[in-house]
Amino acid sequence: MKKQIILSTLLLSTLAAHADEGMWMLTDLKRQNEVVMMEMGMQIPIEEVYHADDISLKDAVVHFGRGCTGEVISAEGLVLTNHHCGYGSIQQLSSVEHDYLTDGFWAMNRSEELPVKGLTITFIESIYDVSDFVKEQLSIDPDPQGTNYLSPKYLREVADRFIAAEGIAPTIGQSVELKAFYGGNRHYLFVKTTYNDIRLVGAPPSSIGKFGADTDNWMWPRHTGDFSMFRIYADANGEPADYSPSNVPLKTPKYLPISLKGVEENDYAMVMGFPGSTSRYLTQSEVKMRMEAINQAMIDMRTIYLDVLREWMTQSDKIRIQYASKFAGSSNYWKNSIGMNKAIIDNDVLGSKAEIERRYAEWAKGKPEYEGVVEKIDAIVERQKEASRQVMYMMEALRSPINLCSHEAGKTLIKALQEKDDS
Repeated sequence: MKKQIILSTLLLSTLAAHADEGMWMLTDLKRQNEVVMMEMGMQIPIEEVYHADDISLKDAVVHFGRGCTGEVISAEGLVLTNHHCGYGSIQQLSSVEHDYLTDGFWAMNRSEELPVKGLTITFIESIYDVSDFVKEQLSIDPDPQGTNYLSPKYLREVADRFIAAEGIAPTIGQSVELKAFYGGNRHYLFVKTTYNDIRLVGAPPSSIGKFGADTDNWMWPRHTGDFSMFRIYADANGEPADYSPSNVPLKTPKYLPISLKGVEENDYAMVMGFPGSTSRYLTQSEVKMRMEAINQAMIDMRTIYLDVLREWMTQSDKIRIQYASKFAGSSNYWKNSIGMNKAIIDNDVLGSKAEIERRYAEWAKGKPEYEGVVEKIDAIVERQKEASRQVMYMMEALRSPINLCSHEAGKTLIKALQEKDDS
């Protein structure tokens, strides 16, 4: 389930025996999860977590930048997010003279808050389950199985048809996006409001915010002060607007108060946010392809790329600051790929998948609509595996290092690639 622009929840408990793990759509919480959430100790009504027509916790959880989660923590637009999520913005504002990456930054008053060019924060205003509408559109379209079948372009067209049919008129700063979930079996349309006057308020030095560096990322337990703070600004009417000195902090109707009471064993915990995706439902063959074609390409190519960056970044503070965000972004999923492949092996994920597929095959016997489905997926994966591997290596070789091509470091990278036996 690709989850680029959605809200999900992850339910946790300090007692592993009572933990419930997964990703759920907010629109389905009441039907799917309310009972277990209450049994686990949640003390607020489910409607205070998500309410389609009223203010709820979902109005204090924002999509930060291009792929992170943020939380509104004051009535005047103050947003808390991870240090690594704010890292690119902190780097953008840093210089040799003002090295906020190394030293941290704190605005002592509103006038000292620093505008970040290009940074956005997005609120989800409404979520519509449009699965039936999408099926209707597919039934009347002349070529539903053609090259545009459920492509982003096609989904944009369907989204436009839906808002026209329902009389939904996006206001200033609003947009709509239609996304497929559950392997294309469900479709949800999101109405979003995006603000683009975002200012840095505070960040710890990297010795705190990035403690343990990238080798510690994706590892638990972590001891990192992984946070940074930003503020949303709007025009005098509270509408999204480009940066202006006359803009004012956004008055937010919902925010998360910070408790200083601490936590106790068995306290209920819940996480709401914008996860990138889940691979929970991949078949055994798809997991193998993920390991061999995608993860291994990231490991091989980014090892070379990061070595080149590291060599050049140590030569001056200016280069270190300029490439800090690129290095962090690349090393993030380099580490993730290494850890994922190791975890798949250590936890015998392939064996577990094989057992699930064996049980599924038993259940599917005599059901023509389900029988043989896994085998069909396996055949498709086998056909595309080698091409996917080559494409991934090519993308890793060209996409990430492209910013080096006009630099002397580009020559270093090319030489390193040529020296790699299987490059």
